[in-house]
Amino acid sequence: MTLTRAATGAVLVTPSPTAMVWHEPGRAHEPIAVPGVELRPGEVLVEIELATVCGSDVHTVQGHRRTPAPTVLGHEQLGRVVALGPGGASAIDGSPLALGDRVVWTVTASCGSCERCRRGLPQKCLELRKYGHERLERGWELSGGFATHVHLLRGTGIVRVPEGLAAELAAPSSCSTATAVAALEAGAGPVGPGGSAAAAPRLDGTTVLVGGAGMIGLAVTALATEAGADVVVVDPDLARRATARRFGAEAALDPADGALAEQIGGHGLAAPTVAVEASGAASSVRALLEACEVGGTVVLVGSVSPGPAVELDPEQVVRRLLTVTGVHNYAPRHLQRAIEFLSGDPGGFARDTLVGARLALDELDAALAAAASGAHVRVAVDPHLR
Repeated sequence: MTLTRAATGAVLVTPSPTAMVWHEPGRAHEPIAVPGVELRPGEVLVEIELATVCGSDVHTVQGHRRTPAPTVLGHEQLGRVVALGPGGASAIDGSPLALGDRVVWTVTASCGSCERCRRGLPQKCLELRKYGHERLERGWELSGGFATHVHLLRGTGIVRVPEGLAAELAAPSSCSTATAVAALEAGAGPVGPGGSAAAAPRLDGTTVLVGGAGMIGLAVTALATEAGADVVVVDPDLARRATARRFGAEAALDPADGALAEQIGGHGLAAPTVAVEASGAASSVRALLEACEVGGTVVLVGSVSPGPAVELDPEQVVRRLLTVTGVHNYAPRHLQRAIEFLSGDPGGFARDTLVGARLALDELDAALAAAASGAHVRVAVDPHLR
């Protein structure tokens, strides 16, 4: 790959960057070439090392999720900085980025100055842009991870990734792992290195209940286990329950086996004071609300698509002093914490094979089909495979 600067200031890349464009359910992705990229101040061009397929990508191509089209999907990836806009750009920690830096970035880019950004909610910026979620537009064609390169906008949180951290662990950090950090923080406060002034775990003796053993649920399991908690995971799928045990769960329960509070007590564990619902199933939301201890917090993460309403008994919320909160996207600090966690002793992440299949970029439709099969925790897309 060679890069040159045109008289207009655009970065010309040879061979041209390629992005895979999705149009509609049932239609194959189509590649487009983007020979020139106009980088403005604070923007970055990154060459993709590896991308992974998120469940939301699968839901989009199946027609179960509304997404503007045409679009370049993909928001779990890492890569290397190959070009910087005028004046350069900085990582989340404030240090200047350099060519060759290995990085991950937030799924969102925010303005930093609107009312929501000033309130500490950059992930809900009024001018929000989301990688892998926006309609294709001229000048920002490289907007998703299913491509050879991604054009990072100003206001994107960028985190350096150690050379020794496996790409299969780093790529999903910009979605599921960072979201899990945000969910656990919402339920229990910042925990562990990078999350608080004290490096010691803060969840010793705490039972954390996790609804759903998908990627976010597994990440919460590993994070909470590292923080000293006893983690209980509930999922109807036997294979997922087995995976949850490998990620550190003290118990993995089948919701069909009875009330969660009774099952948890039967394992000799205290009632959960933190519950994270990561599946989006209405039945799981109800079960976690019922099982949570007095004074506990229920964090809803998985309910990102329309579904059946869940009845909430306000008397029970009041008398049991429950807190019910939601987490969607995450703030840049959560991605920083995710990389710190994965770079240390990530528990189940280090012991489990996260990526079950790796396909080339031009095999993207096959990769999405493999992810939809449910046979793998994650499927990877490698633009360097031929």
